[in-house]
Amino acid sequence: MPTMQVLADEQRVAELIQRLASWVGDTVSSSAGDGEPARWALVGLKSRGDLLAARIADLLGHDTFADRVGSLDITLYRDDLSEIGPQPVVQTTDIPFALDGLDVMLIDDVMMSGRTTRAALQALVDFGRPRRVWLGVLADRGGRELPIQPDFAALDIRDMPGRDKVKLRIRPIHDKDELLSVPDPRAR
Repeated sequence: MPTMQVLADEQRVAELIQRLASWVGDTVSSSAGDGEPARWALVGLKSRGDLLAARIADLLGHDTFADRVGSLDITLYRDDLSEIGPQPVVQTTDIPFALDGLDVMLIDDVMMSGRTTRAALQALVDFGRPRRVWLGVLADRGGRELPIQPDFAALDIRDMPGRDKVKLRIRPIHDKDELLSVPDPRAR
């Protein structure tokens, strides 16, 4: 049976999160001075992008987003809902602020097909009309099925062979942080 491969250990994951946070900080800083000051929100996709968003907010300081950090569950917006199972687990969305007119930094762990991002955009507009939505991901796996690209990826692994999945293990869900390549059982 094929085993998982570690793509990034705990130290490397911390470096990748710092890299993503630096990009977010630079993007926010570079938007200052465009006339009217941009108002930012950071929204992470459940169930790992939200943890990344919280870490990024901590790294940048809470003043950067002025208490506009949220989490978004896209379960009911997925186009493969019938394939997930008879009773998909719906989690809580927590966006305790109005999105209208904000620049929203959407954060996800791994991007592959683009379908998760499509669902996230659809879900996001149910909460308001952002001025602009940016997308930052920890890792870009490649394999797009839709014409959607991240504005920034801390790790580019688009040339990774095969159809293996890339999974982020992250505290507090797991006992340590690591990025794994998980063999696709259907490809064997």
